Amino acid sequence: MPDIKKYDIVIIGGGIGGLMSAYRLLKKQPKLQIAITECGNVLEKRVCPAGKNSTCVHCKICNITNGFAGAGAFSDGKFNLGTAYGGTLGEELGEETADKYIKEVDNILNEYCTSDIPKVYKSNDALKLKCLQNNLRLLDMNVKHLGTDNNFLTMQNIIKSLADFGADLLHFYNCKSIEKQGGDYILTYENGKTLSAKKVIIATGRSGANFVNDFCKEHGVKTHSNHVDIGVRVEMKDIIWREFSEKIYEPKILYKTKTFEDRCRMFCFNQGGLVSAENNHGIITANGHSFAQKEKKTENCNFAILSSIRFTEPFDQPTEYAENISRLANMIGNGNVLVQRFGDLIRGRRTNEHRLMQNTVTPTLKATAGDISLVLPHRILTNIIETIYALDKVAPGTANDDTLLYGCESKYYSIRPVFMNKKFELIDGVYIIGDGSGICRGLSQSGAMGIYVADCILDNLN
Repeated sequence: MPDIKKYDIVIIGGGIGGLMSAYRLLKKQPKLQIAITECGNVLEKRVCPAGKNSTCVHCKICNITNGFAGAGAFSDGKFNLGTAYGGTLGEELGEETADKYIKEVDNILNEYCTSDIPKVYKSNDALKLKCLQNNLRLLDMNVKHLGTDNNFLTMQNIIKSLADFGADLLHFYNCKSIEKQGGDYILTYENGKTLSAKKVIIATGRSGANFVNDFCKEHGVKTHSNHVDIGVRVEMKDIIWREFSEKIYEPKILYKTKTFEDRCRMFCFNQGGLVSAENNHGIITANGHSFAQKEKKTENCNFAILSSIRFTEPFDQPTEYAENISRLANMIGNGNVLVQRFGDLIRGRRTNEHRLMQNTVTPTLKATAGDISLVLPHRILTNIIETIYALDKVAPGTANDDTLLYGCESKYYSIRPVFMNKKFELIDGVYIIGDGSGICRGLSQSGAMGIYVADCILDNLN
């Protein structure tokens, strides 16, 4: 039997939550033996082969969503400096404690950001009032924007510092199981490697939802189903939303639909950005990015509109439901994301390449022209159309015929485990952080949760 390398702590997942945990642990206790294992590649080699063609080639491990720095590596680097959205960490820890840890994440980012300190966009009462007058709710919070390029370099600097601190950074380590043997945990990996740890931090993110689910079943951890968000990525001329983006950068807006009284949300706004495709375990979905450098910006902006669905008993497979809708979009799109003009959707006709070529909004993702009404259920599609018309009242032009809708964009959050305690322990010595915990949905809260759990472990060591 091969030798099993022993560690004090193994962190499964190299996203911002795992990185922040390792950073805190090694800053406070430099002699700790720590490994971060990541199913994807090192950050520098995370290159999407789609290239300029912008067409997903279905890599086995998606370089956009997996690898060191996590799915956030190629995000546009938006860090919400509070708890108003991006998860429920404030409810779990109390607003004061959560804000304290979010501030610590911000300080670390400032330390490792090699460019000028990024701009922080402040809240705006005039825009909040404008939304309220049109039955919309603008979620208001200060936002720091690094940009995709600066965010990448900042994560690169943090990862290098962890290597300098002595952490072992192991890529292409896809964890399959965690088993207790004596006083330690044995972690087995798809590549045949085995590690031993006294404590384990699960930081797998949304892409590790199935791993978390399997772990909870195997170890008798009770869980609750989370809701799913299903919808589209919307793209239009950037000037339409510039009143908002120049003042608060990212408008996050909630709308209660009139037909079904469901909650829809507009979020993940990308000023001068581009639409991208992501491979989530073989399912191709839409997302968006933007850059800080002016020369990399496009004439478009993009954002998500998602309809929230919370299922009741006896149905308990919300993730599978969302995945199957996205699979259907890929089937109709010949293995790719679908794109449709809003005007074609309203007129009940599919978009074809001829109409797409004549469109005033040039698509930034090479998607398959088609008809998203063949994919999205009536209730969800009705919610999205209503939301677009509602947003048009505060940003006229949103409901233009040439607005592009990419389908699908889905956010299926991890199940919500029942924790042993406020330390987010699943079982004795095994902790969970970030999006995989069902608590966080953003970079700031995931990083804050990582630091918090590291402090909990340090308290036990002292």
